[in-house]
Amino acid sequence: MEQYKKEFIEFMVDCGVLKFGDFTTKSGRKTPFFINAGFYRTGSQLRKLGEYYAKAINKAFGLEFDVLFGPAYKGIPLSVAASMAISEFYDKEIRYCSNRKEVKDHGDTGILLGSPIHDGDNIVIIEDVTTAGTSIGETMPILNAQGDVSVLGLVVSVDRMEKGQGTKSALKEIEENYGLKTTAIVTMEEVVEHLYNKPYNGNIIIDDTLKAAIDGYYEQYGAEQN
Repeated sequence: MEQYKKEFIEFMVDCGVLKFGDFTTKSGRKTPFFINAGFYRTGSQLRKLGEYYAKAINKAFGLEFDVLFGPAYKGIPLSVAASMAISEFYDKEIRYCSNRKEVKDHGDTGILLGSPIHDGDNIVIIEDVTTAGTSIGETMPILNAQGDVSVLGLVVSVDRMEKGQGTKSALKEIEENYGLKTTAIVTMEEVVEHLYNKPYNGNIIIDDTLKAAIDGYYEQYGAEQN
């Protein structure tokens, strides 16, 4: 596992973004882990988060694209942070863009904020965590309505590796339904590998009991891996 992945896992723990316990997802699933990107709350945290996204984007897509699009609302700071990090660490100017939930009819009008999207633009979508692909279903029509554009793919922070609408993961369903390449900074398999029975800040975060609960969750909700 690359060093930046290990650092990102520990970063999520430090920020309170990755938590373990007893939680219920919006879909009603009882889960022993929870990821909430809303706990990235400071400038230094967002700066670091942008760096991790930039590394994952560069690895999966390279930097020969034009626009990093973050769907409202959580995708807005992600697109800003990651585009700044790409500029800082790779000396590459990528435009950021997001959508509004409501079309603005005065001043800076339209549904987009940030950079306009032009014919011929290559676009990468950035999100926090995708569990059902709902946001992509809303985002693709917005992007396609802007002109003759190419959406290259989607990057998220964590691949939960659980079933989406069917037996495959949400990311795999997005790939098949929209013809997009998908990637994540880390997968939950990598999270478990890095934290299981290994001390971090003097504590064992994933012990045998929690590991058994995670294994049980994936026995029920784990996605097909082929």
